[in-house]
Amino acid sequence: MLIEAARWMLAAEPEPQINTTGIVQFIATKIAPILLAVLGVIFISRAGKGEMSKVITSSAIAVIGLAFIAGATVLFFFGKSLIDLLFG
Repeated sequence: MLIEAARWMLAAEPEPQINTTGIVQFIATKIAPILLAVLGVIFISRAGKGEMSKVITSSAIAVIGLAFIAGATVLFFFGKSLIDLLFG
């Protein structure tokens, strides 16, 4: 009976997996350009009103945010290699 249970467990279908590569690609190709365009429109409208200090501050925040997104992407793709290198 135990052998039959083991055979049944081994023959079971694997769990469906989430397509993380597709999700990241969708965000990078569809969502990020829209957000950058919205930021550009906001920056241009503020610059037209003469609020240059706010534009520069917002631009710096946006650049820092993009750096964090780039860092997260690097860790997403190379995180396992870095962990193996440090703790391997």
